[in-house]
Amino acid sequence: MREASEWAAVDDLQAQPLSTRFKTTRARSLTLCEPLTPEDMMVQSCAEASPVKWHLAHTAWFFESFILREFLPGYRLFNEDFPWLFNSYYQSFAAFPDKKLRASFSRPGIDAVLDYREHVDRGVDRLLEHLSDAAPEHEALRRIELGVNHEEQHQELVLTDILHAFFTNPLRPAYRPLDSIEPASEAPELEFTGFAGGLHQAGHDGDGFCFDNELPRHRVFLEPFSLGQRLVTCGEFAAFIADGGYQRPELWLSAGWDAVKANSWHAPLYWNNGEGGWKVFTLRGEMALAELENAPVSHVSFFEAEAYARWAGRRLPTEFEWEAALGERLVCGNLLDTGALRPLPAEEGGGIAQIWGDCWEWTASAYLGYPGFQPLNGALGEYNGKFMSGQMVLRGGSCATPAAHIRGSYRNFFPPETRWQFSGIRLAL
Repeated sequence: MREASEWAAVDDLQAQPLSTRFKTTRARSLTLCEPLTPEDMMVQSCAEASPVKWHLAHTAWFFESFILREFLPGYRLFNEDFPWLFNSYYQSFAAFPDKKLRASFSRPGIDAVLDYREHVDRGVDRLLEHLSDAAPEHEALRRIELGVNHEEQHQELVLTDILHAFFTNPLRPAYRPLDSIEPASEAPELEFTGFAGGLHQAGHDGDGFCFDNELPRHRVFLEPFSLGQRLVTCGEFAAFIADGGYQRPELWLSAGWDAVKANSWHAPLYWNNGEGGWKVFTLRGEMALAELENAPVSHVSFFEAEAYARWAGRRLPTEFEWEAALGERLVCGNLLDTGALRPLPAEEGGGIAQIWGDCWEWTASAYLGYPGFQPLNGALGEYNGKFMSGQMVLRGGSCATPAAHIRGSYRNFFPPETRWQFSGIRLAL
């Protein structure tokens, strides 16, 4: 468990000067690529994923397109084709290639992409110097901070996407191998902590950066509720499988049962039941389920999380219950900065554990705008708002989330059938 001094270090990351935060974040993206070959960075192994090379280019594109082109006098594009080639989904900005074609971008090569990043970095450095006396509310500085947070999101995607890419490789390579097999630690008994309910404030409190979907702060009324003190483990989910969980339609939402049949689901993503029993593929390579049985189950869809909760006689919490239970807890947990790169067992101790990191926690809340929600102006308004349909909210971050990126009001969101993210289960009563 982290000491209070380490909690302060996480807060210090979020309080760094913007120029330092920019450089630190940009450097981390390249550090994450150190174990990869240029061939690794070309792979796009599923519809949700993108090649790592594309992530590197797209994050530079964001700074160039929404900041340098508008605010740096005399800025010259690195390449006239890049504004449309590396656009992701901003319809009002420029046309863009179909996402499923990104793996075919053999050109530009990785050297050109790295040159592009350096070109953009020099531009942002010049702009920050030009704005050295500007107020923090200056629109260019606000957008640079948005760009930093956008790149941190893509750092998590680099890891989730390369995990899937390596899983589809018959050699099953490890992103970063384990030096040794750690002994399996025991998970504490699953107990529940009760909360009184009543009126609570939800959403960002106005201190520091947030995305538009975290606003405005508003009141919600909650009935009394209880949350599981830790996440559901691999061993507990294995019991659901052994009890025929994937063969019992009465446990599933209708769309969930359709997904089970259409996709032939029989276990979480990356689980394989072969010779020698269940194995689980991780960024640290393939591991026996026996080594992970007390670690949180990960890479389950909302449908699987909801079916497990029903099987266990429980339910999933709402996003507002999660936020109310958080209270004043500081960011402290198994996030990207620990270097574990996989969910770890909860430690013994009272109260709610694993609230930060390990796995994003599916909630029972649909991803919708808060009362009075207003998207950003212009093309940036497409960042979050246009996805407020057919998606579910996740909270808390994962072992692939940078610690400086997460906060109590942060709302992640994915379609309910999504499994390639580090997504897990916390039960509620």
